[in-house]
Amino acid sequence: MAYYFHNENQTLNPQTRSQLPGQFIDLPDGTVHFEISGPENGQTVFLIHGFAVPYFIWDKVFPALAGAGFRVIRYDLYGCGFSDRPDMAYDTALFDRQLFELAERLHIQRPFDLIGMSLGGAIASTFTDRHADLVRRLVLIDPYVGSLRQSLGENIVKLPIIGEIIMDRFGSQMILDTLPADFYRPELFPEYQANHRPQMAYAGFKRAIISTLRNNRMGVMRGFYQRVGRTSRSILLVWGREDHTIPFKNHSVILEAIPGIEFHPIEKAGHVPHYERPDVVNPILFDFLTRK
Repeated sequence: MAYYFHNENQTLNPQTRSQLPGQFIDLPDGTVHFEISGPENGQTVFLIHGFAVPYFIWDKVFPALAGAGFRVIRYDLYGCGFSDRPDMAYDTALFDRQLFELAERLHIQRPFDLIGMSLGGAIASTFTDRHADLVRRLVLIDPYVGSLRQSLGENIVKLPIIGEIIMDRFGSQMILDTLPADFYRPELFPEYQANHRPQMAYAGFKRAIISTLRNNRMGVMRGFYQRVGRTSRSILLVWGREDHTIPFKNHSVILEAIPGIEFHPIEKAGHVPHYERPDVVNPILFDFLTRK
């Protein structure tokens, strides 16, 4: 029997979506919220966000890349933001299928670039491994490598039934309380928590979060990274040196799996260096994506 979560008092439907920003497209597993910008003939770049954070995390990258001539697409993963929350396992297979079907429906004709952060980095790498002919260049920002630091509360949430009860009563606040740890200087980004709140009001959010925690056992990720690393594709790694969510020391896992990767540690930045230090990260992205 499905668990009823309190305080999710809004429903995503055509009427509520008519009041929301961005665009929507219907895919086999549900409706996806996305935004596209930049010249139609520009090189396409997909931006893939991480766990529980909607696509606003790309606010400082999306317009900059579009202004530089790229065709940029950012979207909400199923369960997050204003995308649907289908009642199924939130695993890499679902997220891989979502990106494949989105690219197909948007009629992307040539190989595109992927930029994925945190869990999005794992999704981008999985997609690149499974659809090598579709991906031109790959960028990983503080990617999940199977050693994500999780609190006692997050581990309890993985337990059947108990997890639903804990998430129902305390889940939203637990998520909000972890957000400042994404930054080296969290006091400089007061909008970060506020931007997370709207998605929490829509039915299915907590169920999706629980499913994502339970179904992404990413110990197998090293295999994906290694296979991607054996290709001739250009790959970039960016990591905030003060990241405590996926600690900076984990960059060694990626460097070992992908020996030829280009690596840029970002000083005075935490888990979201592209958001905290766009003055440093954006030029790195531009150089990498435009290089011959």
